[in-house]
Amino acid sequence: MRVDIYRRPESEHKRSYLVVPEGRVIPEEATNIDWLSDRRGIDLNENQAAWPDLGIDDPERQIEEKGYAITGVQHQIQE
Repeated sequence: MRVDIYRRPESEHKRSYLVVPEGRVIPEEATNIDWLSDRRGIDLNENQAAWPDLGIDDPERQIEEKGYAITGVQHQIQE
């Protein structure tokens, strides 16, 4: 799946990621946070159990249910 990746800074020098299918806008429930464009048009395998470099578990389910996948609080990435 081709996706666009956004990032945002978190406390304690960590960051979170938001992944949406390529060309789609960030869903309204996630736009209240300042997401910065990180990468666009990236190929990722949504059938993987996780995208560990983004701190995202079960990306296929998240995208099917919400239209996006997001880093879990317990998996935020250290900068």
